[in-house]
Order: sequence, then structure tokens, then C-alpha cells
Amino acid sequence: MVKEIFAKTILNKHRRRDSWFLDDYSLNPYQFCDFNCIYCYIRGSKYGENIKEGLAVKINAPTLLEKELLRRAKRKEYGFIALSSATEPWMHVEEKYKLTRKCLEIIAKFRFPVHCLTKSTLILRDLDLLKEIDKNAILPQDLSKLKHCTLITFSLSTIDEKVAKIFEPNAPKPEERLEALQKIKEHGFYAGIAFIPVLPFISDSDEQLEEMIKVAKEFQADYVFVGALTLYGVGKEFYYKILEKHFPELLPKYRQLFKIFNQPSKAYQLRLEKKAKELCEKYGIKYKIW
Repeated sequence: MVKEIFAKTILNKHRRRDSWFLDDYSLNPYQFCDFNCIYCYIRGSKYGENIKEGLAVKINAPTLLEKELLRRAKRKEYGFIALSSATEPWMHVEEKYKLTRKCLEIIAKFRFPVHCLTKSTLILRDLDLLKEIDKNAILPQDLSKLKHCTLITFSLSTIDEKVAKIFEPNAPKPEERLEALQKIKEHGFYAGIAFIPVLPFISDSDEQLEEMIKVAKEFQADYVFVGALTLYGVGKEFYYKILEKHFPELLPKYRQLFKIFNQPSKAYQLRLEKKAKELCEKYGIKYKIW
């Protein structure tokens, strides 16, 4: 069941720009998500076992956004707006409510750049607005060399369809996302892939990383991110239940890997980054946006 709620604010200003995604702001027109990804870090909250049950629509999001961007634009506080940091902006209910599209219309009006973070093929519906933003938005002065005002990043944790069905049950298939990326590239956008999170012992081997980055190149991605899994709170226990059902032999390894911290060790993360950079260099693709 989808709840309709009124939000008090809609635009979140970061203390500092995100060094990976380059956003100064984030915008979440929805609360929680109907893609129901098992590894979602939001699962660490009290709603963690079933995010879909808490799904809510912030029906006043466009009205709030217009007021907030008007104020920011008058002060010339331009910066990338991330759609979205805590939910899928083009999830299934977006087809009905069109909140993301309405927010994009307002973002275009006030000429703010946007970074679209998605697993959804529904983003193809909004390429007209994204093209307008890309053409007319104003970049922060220190990002002017980027020359792109619309960034589009597709998220994948694996390119294995069977694994994706387990961990991303309601999201479009990996191949569908890759095909959407290719269409977006054909329209001239600057776009890439975030392999975040790669799943320990499931999609993080050197061979799997190479296949993922090779595929990213084949589908014309401009850049790639690779990042580790985060597990905490009830979200960790929920993830472990899925492991117990589908990959029981991995449970002891996970308990050891996440014994102390919410993420794997620094050494694990450095290995991921080092390997990803090596593979990006091999296949002629950027590691990170610039």
C-alpha cells in the first residue's frame, strides 16, 4: 500500500560536496522504495525488513522544491542535485504520480544541474527534460571544466541475472539497465555505471570485476564506480537470512567480514579500488566521473 504524505522540506543541502557523485544537494520525492533491494542501506532503519511496506509519496515535493530552488537560485547557489540518495526516483509508482518528472521540470526552470542515480528504465521517459537541463543549467564555477549539466548513473551489484533476481527482486534486469544506458548514450548524455555495492564472495572476484567493467565499456559507459557493501542493524540480519536461503556456505565468511564494522576492512576496499582502476585503464574507461 502506498501512503501519500506531506513533507516539510524536500531539498537536502550537504555540508560538503560528495566527492564521488559531485552533488551538493539531494532530492528524494519518495520515501523508501518498491524495488525492494536486499542490500539497501536504508534497511538498517526500523523499517528494514520490508522497505516496500513503508513506501510513501511526498505529494507536495514539487511545490516545496520550487520555493527552495527559487531561494537558492537568487543566491546563485548552483550545484548538482542528486536524484536520489535514499530511494529510486523512477520506481514503479512514478508512472502514476510523476513526481520525479515534475521535479525535473522545476530543476530545469531554475537551471540547476542534476545527477540521476537509478536502476530504472523509466528514466528514458524523461530524456527531453534531462536534455534541457544538460543544455541550460549552470555549473558551479569549480566544476565548469566538467561541461556536463546532466549526469546519469545506472546502479548494478552484479550482471548475473540469477543473482540480481535474488538481491534486487523488483528492479529491472541488469541487461535492461545496460540497454537503457546505451540508449541514453545514443542521445549524447554523459553517463556511467555504479557497481555499488559489489557483493562479497558473490560478485567481487577479480574475474567478475573484469567482466563488469568490460560490459560497461561495451555498452558505452563514460565512467565506472566500484564500491563495497554496507550492512548494519536489522538490514544486516535480513541480508543474512537471504544468504542462509541461497548461499548458506557464505554465512561464516560474512560474519567474519562484518564482525566489527558495517563495511569490509580497509584492505578489502583498497583491493576493490585498485583492481577497478587497473581494469578501467585496461579497457579505456574512466574510474569515477572525472
